[in-house]
Amino acid sequence: MEVTSSSWDEWVQGALSKLESLHLTRSLRPIHLRYEPQRSIPNDELQVFDEMQPWDRSSVEVRISDATFQKWLLDITSSGDEADCGQVLADSKAGTCPQEFKKLLLFSGNDYLGLSSHPTIGKAAAKAAQEHGMGPRGSALICGYTNYHRLLESSLADLKKKEDCLLCPTGFAANMAVMVTLGSVGSLLASGVKPLEHERVAIFSDELNHASIIDGIRLAERQRSVEVFIYRHCNMTQLNALLSTCTLRKKVVVTDSLFSMDGDFAPMIELAKLRKKYGFLLVIDDAHGTFVCGKNGGGVAEQFNCEKDIDICVGTLSKAAAAVVVGRKEMWRRRAIWDRVQDFRALTGIPITSPIISLIIGSEDKALEASQHLLRSGFHVTAIRPPTVPPNSCRLSNFVLFLYAVIEVDKLSSRLRVTLSATHTRDDLVKLTAALSGCINLKEISVNGSTGYAIARM
Repeated sequence: MEVTSSSWDEWVQGALSKLESLHLTRSLRPIHLRYEPQRSIPNDELQVFDEMQPWDRSSVEVRISDATFQKWLLDITSSGDEADCGQVLADSKAGTCPQEFKKLLLFSGNDYLGLSSHPTIGKAAAKAAQEHGMGPRGSALICGYTNYHRLLESSLADLKKKEDCLLCPTGFAANMAVMVTLGSVGSLLASGVKPLEHERVAIFSDELNHASIIDGIRLAERQRSVEVFIYRHCNMTQLNALLSTCTLRKKVVVTDSLFSMDGDFAPMIELAKLRKKYGFLLVIDDAHGTFVCGKNGGGVAEQFNCEKDIDICVGTLSKAAAAVVVGRKEMWRRRAIWDRVQDFRALTGIPITSPIISLIIGSEDKALEASQHLLRSGFHVTAIRPPTVPPNSCRLSNFVLFLYAVIEVDKLSSRLRVTLSATHTRDDLVKLTAALSGCINLKEISVNGSTGYAIARM
């Protein structure tokens, strides 16, 4: 029997009807907060800028104490207590600061667009705190849902060209909620207490999907309402084969849009074609693409002109999205990121396709050596090793779209991961390239066609 996207509309409606019959549906009713204007904060109009401003650099220029710096270089375990933060603050107010600091260029953050230091956003946050106070008032279903939450949801739905949006506490929670909800469709429509095999939901997941997707699927599996199929990374031939032989009618394909560790894009056009062929529900995690990709910052789907083919888009407010209005209006930030991609290509000769660059370079020891070398060169790059990651998968942190570097050992090799940001300059990349040349031989790097990462010789 042919399955179309309208079939999913019918299944979802059926599941909602079942919930209503069980009196389990709930409404979100936003409350309006009392307005207490503060004379100390002027009601300025929203200010946006068409180029980088001096304050933008504070999002990538940081300091660490000399004591922390030395322990980092020697790979000595540290709790951070060597920096007496309270005393430093007191000394600073007194006009003296005996603590020695090292200035570093940050390559390990999540502030892709560099909006964390934007004065308009800072003023808006301060104004909101002054007028409405701070802290949660309760869960969204009780009394913690306000007109401001609804406004944000509407803004995000408009950005993604979607029917509606629901805010979750974190991006991790959002992915888990989506996976469990999809699994619940199978449970709610089951003819008995437990879904029969043909009533289950088939979930097809890329092997390199984010941990939150994987954990969400595992939680859905506990309902015994889903059957999971893992396909090789971005391998549409295998996905097509799995879809063609699957006898379950309810099919879902879930994938990262821009993979955070390898820096490659999901094959969006091919996925859209398969969706038309098999009628599955297409879910993407656009955490690393939102505001970074697309003319209007709509994300990877906008960049590949397939927004109508995406059924559910999951994102996060912990990456590029610090402020929807400013993020959309200051288009120079997106241009700057992609200019940095071009700069990196020109300076290194590596044909990268996104601001996330993954360079495979060697063993765990070499990863540590590279981390320390970059630190001495003035770059903030955090080494991530077991037990944070499995043995032989050491990496330099972290997930950013700002220049950040990560060294990872994948089974037999470590990788240096570099991410580009709107608030870095071409001169930053010139210096970074020089530092990288001290770790790896850039002339002997080749790009792995299947995953997008580059392989280098030390």
